[in-house]
Amino acid sequence: MRRRPMDFRRPVRRRLSNVVWWTICGLVVLFFIIIFSKESQIESRPSHAKASFSYFVLFWCGRVNCEPVLGLVADKTRGISIFDVLEFLDLGVEGTMALNWQKPFYHDRIMEGLNITDEMLSPNSVTRQLSDQINLAKAFVAIAKESNNLQFAWELSAQIRNSQVLLSSAATRRAPLTTRESETAIRDMALLLYQAQQLHYDSATMIMRLRAKIQALEEQKSSVTEKSSKYGQIAAEEVPKGLYCLVVVNSTALNSKNPNMVVFHLVTDEINYAAMKAWFAMNDFGGVTVEVQKFEDFKWLNASYVPVLKQLQDSETQNYYFSGHSDDGRTPIKFRNPKYLSMLNHLRFYIPEVFPALKKVVFLDDDVVTQKDLSALFSIDLNGNVNGAVETCMETFHRYHKYLNYSHPLIREHFDPDACGWAFGMNVFDLVEWRRRNVTNIYHYWQERNVDRTLWKLGTLPPGLLTFYGLTQPLDPSWHVLGLGYTNVDHHLIEKGAVLHFNGNSKPWLKIGMEKYKPLWEKYVDYSHHLLQQCNFH
Repeated sequence: MRRRPMDFRRPVRRRLSNVVWWTICGLVVLFFIIIFSKESQIESRPSHAKASFSYFVLFWCGRVNCEPVLGLVADKTRGISIFDVLEFLDLGVEGTMALNWQKPFYHDRIMEGLNITDEMLSPNSVTRQLSDQINLAKAFVAIAKESNNLQFAWELSAQIRNSQVLLSSAATRRAPLTTRESETAIRDMALLLYQAQQLHYDSATMIMRLRAKIQALEEQKSSVTEKSSKYGQIAAEEVPKGLYCLVVVNSTALNSKNPNMVVFHLVTDEINYAAMKAWFAMNDFGGVTVEVQKFEDFKWLNASYVPVLKQLQDSETQNYYFSGHSDDGRTPIKFRNPKYLSMLNHLRFYIPEVFPALKKVVFLDDDVVTQKDLSALFSIDLNGNVNGAVETCMETFHRYHKYLNYSHPLIREHFDPDACGWAFGMNVFDLVEWRRRNVTNIYHYWQERNVDRTLWKLGTLPPGLLTFYGLTQPLDPSWHVLGLGYTNVDHHLIEKGAVLHFNGNSKPWLKIGMEKYKPLWEKYVDYSHHLLQQCNFH
């Protein structure tokens, strides 16, 4: 029997069927992979981004009718703003624009809690977008006012207030702003900012005007600062000096271990002489002796001997200090203050002649308060020097170059610019050594060389630095603490200080004085005294 040939058809059909089924399975698996990958991609997006898609339709309003130009889906997460759209469309200034914001594709979701810093730093934040609009609008308000466009400035200001109310409410409830509640404010502000752009309030114009505004404000600040300094100076000089002279004597007497051994030599002018003499005669200061003199009684103080008095007779000097028109106003007012020509200020350079019988003195200015016994100062060895003073060169601006004109050859050749400065206010003077070295003549020499004010500009400290150069013995800083009329002083230095100096215009007896330092001075004023009450000192 002959065998039948093999039939291959059934295996072929089975193989074909298997291929189909494997293909279908692969497609199903691929389908599920795609679905899962999309779901994970959607879930990985920030929750607030889901609510950040919206669209709007722009209408171009020509001269005849309005017709839709473009329907644009705007993704605000990519920072598309109204100006981006306008720039894209290249709209002209002759048309107007209507903006119709449709509802978001997704509902807004309010996040729990509010981190203002994160909100402001996030590029997707509605809060940041609103804040940026407010800042830009504020600049446009200033420009609109300068351009006398008051109506537009008012509209911008009103919209700024509306936006600020939204930000305030979000901060109060501690939840970020949503697109739904802020879309009206953002839209209205965007329209106003677009209008500002059409009014040519562009960046270049704004920068130019802001620069002009800054320059004007700087000039105004400079003027106010100069006026403040001037009025402070006037206030410091117009208050009667008798009262704070009492504090120097009273504080020294109360803190002295042996007040009966202390003698005060006060020198004043003829106007205050009678009142001061009567005051110290009718009040007791714990045994302290007080001698009052007036400088008008010193007949040797005359123009033939004193350079300052001689300079006062010069017409150019009189014009500089008293006319108010010298140098076309270029010289600061403080340099032209006549008080620097007062003999009461320059009398310190004539102490050996005012008190010919004295050998050693402690010099105190009238704006100091004594906190400790000063008797130890009389036993300090000055090592052959004339002046004992506390140095002030802890800072570079208290060295000689700060006070003197080193472009002048006389100054440059004789004095080290980095030499340490010191202060008047509390000084120990060896009058025996003073007379031996003829220090007053040294002072006269430099004062005569400065008749044209080319060596120094103002004050008695610069001629003092020249006069006592190489003749000054540094004292311990605790003897003399300065700066209570200028800036903050370390309270530890104040506690340790023997003499506190209210140098500067902010004196403690003035309303412009530094409040925290006033008690240091006021505790030595007896406001219950009937004469002080009658004079209305407070």
